Amino acid sequence: MSVQAGIWNFDGAPVDPEVLTKISSQTAEYGPDGEEMLIDGNIGMLYRPFHTTAESCLERQPHVFGSGKVMTWDGRLDNRDELISELGSPLNTESTDIAIVAAVYEKWGCDSFAKLVGDWALALWDPHEQSLILSRDYIGVRHLFYYPQPNSITWCTHLSALALPGKRFTLSEEYVAGYLSLHPPADRTPYCEIFSVPPATFVVILQRKITIRSYWTFNPHLRTVYGADSEYEEIFRHLFRQAVRRRLRTDMPILAELSGGLDSSAIVCIADDIIGKGAAGQRRLDTFSFCDRGEPDEEDFLYFPKVEEWRGRVGHHADVTATGDSFSFEFRDFVPSPGFDGREEGNKILRDVVERERYRVLLSGVGGDEFNGQALDFRVQIAEHLAKFELLPAGRGLINWSLRTRHPALRLLPESLNLLLPTSCRFGKAKQGHLEPWIRSEFARQQKIVEGRLTAAEGPWFWPPAARDAFQTIADLACKMTHCRLGTIEKRYPYLDQTLVQFLSSIPTDQLLRPGHRRSLMRRALSGLLPKEVLNRRTKASTGRCVALALAKHWAFIERATASSISARRHFVDQARFHSALLSARDGHFYTGLVTLVKTVALELWLQDAERRGILAS
Repeated sequence: MSVQAGIWNFDGAPVDPEVLTKISSQTAEYGPDGEEMLIDGNIGMLYRPFHTTAESCLERQPHVFGSGKVMTWDGRLDNRDELISELGSPLNTESTDIAIVAAVYEKWGCDSFAKLVGDWALALWDPHEQSLILSRDYIGVRHLFYYPQPNSITWCTHLSALALPGKRFTLSEEYVAGYLSLHPPADRTPYCEIFSVPPATFVVILQRKITIRSYWTFNPHLRTVYGADSEYEEIFRHLFRQAVRRRLRTDMPILAELSGGLDSSAIVCIADDIIGKGAAGQRRLDTFSFCDRGEPDEEDFLYFPKVEEWRGRVGHHADVTATGDSFSFEFRDFVPSPGFDGREEGNKILRDVVERERYRVLLSGVGGDEFNGQALDFRVQIAEHLAKFELLPAGRGLINWSLRTRHPALRLLPESLNLLLPTSCRFGKAKQGHLEPWIRSEFARQQKIVEGRLTAAEGPWFWPPAARDAFQTIADLACKMTHCRLGTIEKRYPYLDQTLVQFLSSIPTDQLLRPGHRRSLMRRALSGLLPKEVLNRRTKASTGRCVALALAKHWAFIERATASSISARRHFVDQARFHSALLSARDGHFYTGLVTLVKTVALELWLQDAERRGILAS
């Protein structure tokens, strides 16, 4: 993704070009195709392009309107044809995305943001109104952060450009709570003073005041109902194909993740079909597969070759062996937020492949589990029937799921009824929220960590359970997208396509989930379009051995680093229980809290580094 940044001095002081030059230098690897800067008195805007489409090479940013407004845009506009048709001349199929977006804004103002389908973020300066608008796509695939101060505001695609060493910030406990729970809030950063533009909103800065307004909201009453399974399957195939096709818009070779799971395999096979039929021009799609045969549950290496055989092409492989260096425990350079960015062995091979083959677009299966029913709790389905007083379907669901899970129906019934209550009134919250023993209960209670982990906990309690669950899924993924690490390749996510998500969030849950058949709609709709072995795959590998090896190899360092942890001094974790959990994981005793334990280690090491550099106040 391209880099956009800017400074506005409220007090009228001229912008210092050196500040923008420093930001440009710091973000150069993410925008390698040049540098454009516009400075006009107390406003300065920077753009560093990362070209991935033929049209983007023709853009000149910052883009100056005929009316004097100035815009920077980082994005891929998926509904170009519809907007061109609606707006008419002088736009045409060769128009750049930013020219279309500018025309849409000139006609509809801030109402235009709801019309923009795709992955995008923008900054818009209006010299006449002396106002600044910052906005992002509905689920936050593109990033945009801002740092308001008494006499100025600075914004940038990259958080690192705002949280520079030499400045001192206050740690956000709300961010830490979200990080330890699942994902931090989509409008927060680790620093109380720096914010993220919330997805599906636009931030207006006018007369030094900041106002946040929504341009898109989840509609809990939108229901899509057809008479037969075949109709749902047909619509799914059409929308999924459209989602993949939209993300094939590039004039360069494309790389796609291929784990051998249903999500990534479906993307690759449908993309091949689209390219083969000439619907995406002359594209080349290659795949990247990662596996560690030393992991006890590893099975990916049995499945991704099935897809390679199906398509008649072997992709790039990262067949690694864990040696204890899966995670980097020491910081050579400053990183603006905590967290390990996956396994180092696979990341290094991927970086080498991307650099060698000069890929700029990577297709990812993120969102497939969540929107296609893999992660859907069957109790939501039962609760939905109970909320509508559909007692016969609810009863059948209880019996079928009782047989499937081997849990008594009399136990599943109150658990399902529980979802009809406000989160504050639900019984058994501690058990459902599964708080890890080393997270301090006082901190968890203050920040409502347990409540945030409950099923269908987002949205007003009087919404139908399925609507609350869908809303929570979108919110969780918006948080995940906001805080994922940016690399030097543009990731595109077909399963986060707005049109597809809206459809999957509005259909009956029994299309997605049936007893013994998760991803029911997806499997039915894609029958014959990818290998049967992959279509019928029910298992997925988990990682645990590499964590134990890494902890064992670096134990002396980890034990020394966590002996008197900042996380304990700040009352986030209990020191003794944290150490005990680390010992247990080092010795190979795995449990459901392993991911959170690794994240807690990453948080502690990051806190130490940030305090050592003087970025965080002690």
